[in-house]
Amino acid sequence: MAAPQPSLKGRALRCLAAREHSRAELLRKLAPYAEEPGQIERVLDELQAKGFISEERVAASLLHRRAARLGDQRIRQELQAKGLDAPTVAQALDQLRGTERERAQAVWQRKFGMPAQDAKERARQMRFLLARGFAADVVRRVVRGGAGPESDADMET
Repeated sequence: MAAPQPSLKGRALRCLAAREHSRAELLRKLAPYAEEPGQIERVLDELQAKGFISEERVAASLLHRRAARLGDQRIRQELQAKGLDAPTVAQALDQLRGTERERAQAVWQRKFGMPAQDAKERARQMRFLLARGFAADVVRRVVRGGAGPESDADMET
């Protein structure tokens, strides 16, 4: 005899127990299990009213897990992919304001640790950082600057 299938609410709670999920993510994950129209929305409304679903917690969780390794552009992309609204995404990115240079420097240091010896290696280092969503001007400064952080006066040139 087969075990009974979990309810939509049970499935949603199982997802939320693993990590924070946005309403849009849960909607997408639960869609194949809906038996009637509006059923998922009712379950999600109930969970949101009880505080189990929080867009702010989803954003904070993503920042905590990913900000040390990714640039602002990639963080924005991941937040939007989770279905978060524009004000929540903007608020999360405000928390990162002014730290992208330091985060890029730390990622560069862990991966490479020494300045590029030629143009080919410099291009490889730049591609690596760009693929992680760091801004192009930040990437140029980090790769050109090499091992140490530059002063604000140096950044203006």
